[in-house]
Amino acid sequence: MRLIFQACSMLFTMGNLVASQSQSPGWKNDISTTIINFNNEKMQITWAARELFPGENVSFSYTFDESKYKVWKPCPTYLLDQDYNSGCLFKTEGPTLAISIRNNNGSEELFSKRLKSDFYIKPNRPENVTFFWNEDTVTVSCNKPERAVKCLRLELQYKSKFDKQWQSRTSKCCSVGEQGFDSRKCYSFRVRLKRLVPYCNVVNYSSDWEAETFWMNGTLLDSCNDDIKPQSNTAIVLSCLLAVILMMLILLILLCKWQRLQKSVMPSVPDPKHIFDDLFSDHNGNFQEWIDKTDHAVVQTKLECEEPECITEAESPQEDEKKSNKHEPREKIFTFSEAAENNDPKEAQIACLMPMSNTIASFAGFHILMNDDMYVTL
Repeated sequence: MRLIFQACSMLFTMGNLVASQSQSPGWKNDISTTIINFNNEKMQITWAARELFPGENVSFSYTFDESKYKVWKPCPTYLLDQDYNSGCLFKTEGPTLAISIRNNNGSEELFSKRLKSDFYIKPNRPENVTFFWNEDTVTVSCNKPERAVKCLRLELQYKSKFDKQWQSRTSKCCSVGEQGFDSRKCYSFRVRLKRLVPYCNVVNYSSDWEAETFWMNGTLLDSCNDDIKPQSNTAIVLSCLLAVILMMLILLILLCKWQRLQKSVMPSVPDPKHIFDDLFSDHNGNFQEWIDKTDHAVVQTKLECEEPECITEAESPQEDEKKSNKHEPREKIFTFSEAAENNDPKEAQIACLMPMSNTIASFAGFHILMNDDMYVTL
C-alpha cells in the first residue's frame, strides 16, 4: 500500500509539471523564466533580457483563453532592465495561462509557454496575528485566507538573544503552538504562510514575514536589547528625590565641620578701628572734643581696670614726691589713683589705657608706660 501511495503521488506530481511546463516547439523554448502568482491576484513573469536577447527589445503577450482561437493580450506593464523589457506584470484571470515572447515588430516568436497559474501562487502575509500565552506555552494564530486554506501552512520562527539561528515550527493553517520558553528570557517571533510543494505548488513560495515581535514571560516588549523591565516613572522620581536629599545632608554636614575647623585654625580677631569711629566721623579727628563728649560715658561705667594691661598701683603722696625728685620737673607719671582722687574722668580714661612697661612714652607732659608688643592708637 505504501508503494502504491508513493507511485500515485509521483504520477500526480509529474502530471502537474507536464501541465505547467508544456511548451510549443521553438529554437529558444528552454530559456529560463521566473513566474510568480501573487495570491492569485497578479501575475509577474520575468526573463534575463540582456543574456537571452542582447541588443533586442522584445514584446510580451499572454492569454487565459482555453478556446481554439485564443485572444492574445499585450503586456499592460513592462518591467525594465537598463531600458530593455525584462518582464511583465498583469492581472490573474484564470487557472490556465499561455505566454509568448516575440521580437520587437512581432513578426517572429522567440519563446512560448503554457502553464497552470495556480502552481505558482505566492500567498500574502498572515493577517491579524495574535499570541496567546499559558505559562511556558505560546499559541500563534491568524485569519484564514479566503481560498486554498488546505494548501497553506503557518510557520512560526523564534529565537532568544542567546541563539544564533531561528527555531522553526510549522502547523496547519491557521494556528501553531510551541512550549518550553524560559520566562527569564526575551524571544523574537515572526510568522509567515507557506504553500505545499509539490501538491499545490511546483515552486516553493512563501509569504513575506510578518513584522517581528518581542515577548518575555507573556509580555510584549519594544525590543530584546534589555531584558530588564523599565522602572516606572514614580520609582525614578523617588530615587532622584532621595539622592538629592542625601546630597544636601552631606553638604550641610561638611559645611558645619568646615566652619568649626575655620574657627579653630583661624579664630576671628576683633577690629579695633571701630572704637574711634566717632572721633573721625563726628569730630573730624579732634581728640579733645571727642574726649569731652565721652566724659559722661566714662563716669557712668566707672572704669573697672581688671585686665592685666590696666592694673595700676596706688602710690602715697610721699612716694610721688620721691619719684618726682628723681625725674625732670617737667615730666610726671600719671596713675589711675591720682585720676580717681581728682575725680577727673578724662585722666581716669587715659590712665586705664596706660600699659605696664619699662618704656616711658611722653605725651603732653605725661609719662605713659608701654610694652614692646603693645601700641596706643589715638
